[in-house]
Amino acid sequence: MNIAKPPGYRVALLATLAALAVPLACAAASSSDLPSSTPEAVGVDSQPLVRLSEWIRKEDLDVRSFLVVKDGKVVFERYSQGLTRDHNYELYSITKNVTALAAGVLIDEGRTRLDEKIAPILAKARPDLHDALADKQAIELRHVMSMSTGLFYDFKPTDDPIYYSAPDRLKLAAGTTPRRPPGEAFDYTDVNPILASATLGADAGMPLQEFAEQKIFKPMGMTHYAWERADAKGLVSSGWGLRLRAVDMAKLGMLVLSGGRWNDRQITSQAWVRTMTAPSSAPWYGQYWWINDIVATEPEVHAMGFKGQFIVALPQRNAVVVMTSMLPIEGGLRESKNVLAIRRMVNEFVLPALDNASHANPTPARRKALARELDLAAHHQGKPDAPADPTDTPRL
Repeated sequence: MNIAKPPGYRVALLATLAALAVPLACAAASSSDLPSSTPEAVGVDSQPLVRLSEWIRKEDLDVRSFLVVKDGKVVFERYSQGLTRDHNYELYSITKNVTALAAGVLIDEGRTRLDEKIAPILAKARPDLHDALADKQAIELRHVMSMSTGLFYDFKPTDDPIYYSAPDRLKLAAGTTPRRPPGEAFDYTDVNPILASATLGADAGMPLQEFAEQKIFKPMGMTHYAWERADAKGLVSSGWGLRLRAVDMAKLGMLVLSGGRWNDRQITSQAWVRTMTAPSSAPWYGQYWWINDIVATEPEVHAMGFKGQFIVALPQRNAVVVMTSMLPIEGGLRESKNVLAIRRMVNEFVLPALDNASHANPTPARRKALARELDLAAHHQGKPDAPADPTDTPRL
């Protein structure tokens, strides 16, 4: 399912993000969690959302959480398997999106730059890797975060040590082979987020997970978060290991829509959000954020994690969609079955719900139908269609 974009699409996306910076910031709640509202109270038709939940149950999909936020308010909050708002989830590659936000903070503070060469930074932090980094002198931070380093790593089919048991992931990443000049082509490889974590941690003067906690998680009132799976040297990957609640994932989408502002605090600059969500090494990829690849009819940016974790930000709607799941991974990076599923959910159910303001009548029957469906969803198990890892279990 390839999505064609109309002319001027990228310009429209950036302009819409800038225009929404003030309204969404004003709409955000002052409390640590987002306020809730009935869909109809903010002009959202609950009926397509009820049909979405029914479809998920009918297809027996293992969708663990599904949220819709409109104008800073949670209008649809669906959990299955008895899960609650306070459960967190392994987000896989959405970890990269948080890394991009942390990089923006460091750039704003003058502690790093997109054109910073990573090899000298890493060699200073790890003198033992000086020789391994010698052939990587041209790689800049922008190449690492746009998946265009040109590095090759021979990934194993299962139980690759770079993901699981490597005591020193940076040593593995430093030992990779350059196959193309940096910046030449997009190549999605999980070597890059290891280099990003090490470089940004060195620039921050502390482990990246601690910097993110200080600059992003705590200021945004997040709870029940964890950044796990560090190697024996304490290095986390920027490509996996972050655990967040679905409602805190929604906050990240809102942060992008607001131009980096949360309540009365500028977490990262509008300039960085524009850069981060502008095409870089591919028309649909910026600095660890995906662009215009879920919705065909209007601008959007999104975060995507292995097995079906998503944050979809819709600038023209002032809306965010979040999903955590265990959906099929077959089909390739941008055409996997879980990507096809979120495309269908957003385009066939969520957008109609957001479109139908004139039909958003707050009747008792609608409220009852929504409550009944959410109760049925809460008891639905769903069939996991992705290989399970122990980290996939939701936690409190």
